[in-house]
Amino acid sequence: MTGRVGDSPRRVGGEGRVTGELRYAADIRLPDVLHAALVTIPPAHARIIAIDDSAARQVPGVRLVFTAADLPDPMPRFGPQFRDRPVIASGETKFHGDPVAVVAADALDAAEEGARRVRVEYEELPAVYSVEGALAPDAPLVQDPSMRPDDPLARTNVLREHVIGWGDVESATADLVVEHTYRFPIVTQFAIEPHVFMAAPDGDGVAIWTTIQHPYWAQRILAGVLGLPLAKVRVHAPDPGGAFGGKQHVKYEPMIAFMALRAQRPVRLVLSLEETFQAVRRAAARVHVRTGVMRDGTLAFQDVEADYLIGAYVDIADRVVGKGSYIGCGPYRIPHARVMGRAILSHTTPSTAFRGFGNPQVNWGVESNLDECAHRLGMDPLELRLRNLARKGEAFIPFDTPADGDWEQTVRRAAEMIGWDTPAPEGRGRGIAFGIKSGPTTGLSYSTVRLLADGSVVVYAGTSDMGQGARTIFAQVAADELGAPLEWVTVVMGDTAIVPYDQQTSASRSTVLMGNAVLDACRQVQAKVRDMAAQQHGVDPATIEVGHAMMRIGERELPIGEVVQAAMGRRGGELIGNGEARKEPDPDHPLGGSAAFFEFNCTAVEAEVDRETGDLTIHRHVTVSDVGRALNPLQVTMQDEGAAIMGLGHTLMEQIIFDEGGRIRNLGAIDYRIPTSMDLPLSLESDMIENGDGPGPYGAKGMSEGALLCVAPAVAAAVRDATGAVIRDLPLSPERIWRALHDPPGEGTA
Repeated sequence: MTGRVGDSPRRVGGEGRVTGELRYAADIRLPDVLHAALVTIPPAHARIIAIDDSAARQVPGVRLVFTAADLPDPMPRFGPQFRDRPVIASGETKFHGDPVAVVAADALDAAEEGARRVRVEYEELPAVYSVEGALAPDAPLVQDPSMRPDDPLARTNVLREHVIGWGDVESATADLVVEHTYRFPIVTQFAIEPHVFMAAPDGDGVAIWTTIQHPYWAQRILAGVLGLPLAKVRVHAPDPGGAFGGKQHVKYEPMIAFMALRAQRPVRLVLSLEETFQAVRRAAARVHVRTGVMRDGTLAFQDVEADYLIGAYVDIADRVVGKGSYIGCGPYRIPHARVMGRAILSHTTPSTAFRGFGNPQVNWGVESNLDECAHRLGMDPLELRLRNLARKGEAFIPFDTPADGDWEQTVRRAAEMIGWDTPAPEGRGRGIAFGIKSGPTTGLSYSTVRLLADGSVVVYAGTSDMGQGARTIFAQVAADELGAPLEWVTVVMGDTAIVPYDQQTSASRSTVLMGNAVLDACRQVQAKVRDMAAQQHGVDPATIEVGHAMMRIGERELPIGEVVQAAMGRRGGELIGNGEARKEPDPDHPLGGSAAFFEFNCTAVEAEVDRETGDLTIHRHVTVSDVGRALNPLQVTMQDEGAAIMGLGHTLMEQIIFDEGGRIRNLGAIDYRIPTSMDLPLSLESDMIENGDGPGPYGAKGMSEGALLCVAPAVAAAVRDATGAVIRDLPLSPERIWRALHDPPGEGTA
């Protein structure tokens, strides 16, 4: 098929007012900013024959029409794992929404009108949009084999295979073998704040404003693609209004940076919600699970194959596949295990990180298969799981961190809260499931803490606070250690020219790694206060005891702030600590390093199904997490409950739907459903287990993702308990439940 179209752009700009992304840009006047609008074509995969921008250039106020022809040859490419993504579509489009041109104008209306006038001649090409389609023998290749020289998989759509295991699955025997395939849909992050990108010339470098989670990683990628030293790329990263992994890595920042340098003016692009759907998403997955179990419920082996549909470009998706599948057998004691995760390319939106980082997909299959095992054995699903659950200190993965919590305590608390040992009300069913996720496997965080002459404190940290509460935690640590009122602590983030380096904000690491860096910096400041007090009082520094907020000098106990104010006097001054926290890599480990900690969660659900309509009502939803130490219990509760509700999204309703041409049919909030207040459980209860056994400040562990991991298998188990219906494909929509009641699937193998 060939055609000439000017695809109508969706709204991508602001409303002519200064907003948060400009708060560090005092030297930029809004009238100087060029507003950008994307030009796309309808097919997902098409050869670009010609682009005619002459009519667009006639629109008053249009200053630049940017295409691949405006970039160096060969086309600059970028990516956090593979340098496979072009700055703008070059030669062909790879997914629905892949921009072929960008129009920049003095006003947004002019940019949009210019985008409408761009004419693109193209030829639609064969494409693949599913795991099955991508793996078919005659499937068109998504990636040119020349991009992967010497790769035996280069002439397939399999980007990479990740295989881990122990024991000998092939020779293992069991009394019962249960084998099924499970499917997890494509879903999107749906952050409230849109993705925003702005760039401006900055002397002999460039300044970037972006709603991103990893400003220093963004700086590194941008410096590489632009051919600039790190010191010439300044990234401003105001607190994102929600991210959930979708804002980890650069997307359109390189394109906007090239445009700004070409125009010698600031250029700004704000994605609409619809365009965000075409920019970020979670990988779909097909998960095949073969579980061997003995008659008493002891697990004999697990054999898992997980195919993740990662999209047209890699982004961070291959890491998602590797890390998500790695712990796929769950928190169980298993003598023989094999897990293979495959990253499958397709002509779909590039998938990215998403809360849970590849674990919910595998967890859905493995936990559901355990329920099937329990059903076939006539055994309580909770009893089967507890029989095999790893005990604290047990190396349930032989070459990784041993179990770091009393997970049975977490499980029994959830079972108690749901009333597992009591009969369910008539017509209702109960389900329970476990979730586990590896924390960060490497890490490097620096923090600078300044104790000022009046006792107030400034904390500098490269972490991004996207709603997880990092600012509050860092302020709490500094206030507690240095004796300042919480409201006297200022936390500065989001500017690579001001705050020290932080590797990334992901894997629930901020409280542990950056928290430890802040704590280290505060302890350095305490040591300086001790020396200052010793000089002031004429005593040996070793005789001064320093604790949380206080100093003991002989028989006197004084607040740290009071000591500082007295010592500095009229001259003023400050005391500075530079803290550091590291998680060293291990090059021989499958993930490059062992887990700093684990997120462990137990979710239990009580639900009822309307057999006439398939409509599902969740009467009770219980979530309990092992958190080490809750530095801010309210924040822990909010994160846990928020994750649980997000998990209900992919469990009950969320999925991106494609038509036969690879176009997303349900772009935006009207056709893509997320949970609202009408969809919430009638009762949502959360609790936390605190044993102070984490590696973070005061024994904290990271959390925020655990309560999402196992929502789907817990709900599906409750549906089965209530109705007998077995469902192996998400989401559990009313139609799917109704069909399962009338056409149940097979029992599998035994």
